Amino acid sequence: MSDKKVVRYEGADADVQWDGRLCIHIGECGRAKNELFVGGRQPWCKPDSATPDEVVDVVTRCPTGALSFTRKDGGPEESAQSENVVMVMYNGPLYLRGDLEIDGAPADMQGVRFRAALCRCGESKNKPFCDNSHEAAGFKDYGAVGESGDGFDAPGGSLKVGKAANGPLLLNGNFTIVAASGRKAWTGTKAALCRCGHSNNKPFCDGTHKSAGFEAE
Repeated sequence: MSDKKVVRYEGADADVQWDGRLCIHIGECGRAKNELFVGGRQPWCKPDSATPDEVVDVVTRCPTGALSFTRKDGGPEESAQSENVVMVMYNGPLYLRGDLEIDGAPADMQGVRFRAALCRCGESKNKPFCDNSHEAAGFKDYGAVGESGDGFDAPGGSLKVGKAANGPLLLNGNFTIVAASGRKAWTGTKAALCRCGHSNNKPFCDGTHKSAGFEAE
């Protein structure tokens, strides 16, 4: 993992935590129409410049889990959304939201319990998490999903994310895969998703990691 430190911004009613090991600078926080996050300001984040509900709204926009919060006003802490979702990003990572159990995630990575960006180009130096290496690598996949899955009885429950040694991500639980077009494309309970960048059946693994000599561990 990266040695970038975790920074905590304290407020009267809520604290905000930024995890540099996970941030890929998507900008959802800085684009929010309030003064919670202001680029170039010191400190960059001022929790007292927004209501606790506004803090929750902006922080949970972060797709990587780099931002998390702790409320002090008695309001609810973050909880999993009702449906586990895997979003396949255009030329980019997998965005996961839900009740996540990511194998090997450090206990102090608070945000990835509910939100995470996982590498699918094979080049991240912070596997299984995305570090934006897909940009320099010229990774191209437009996020189409051709399969529909076997479905599940009801949404919810935990989504376990494991890793085959030098192979795919192994997902177990009730979840939906959303194509980059926004279409809910696949529903099921188990899938092996490519993380080497070479599969001809993205986002699913087709075994190409073996001939590609992919090394993740």
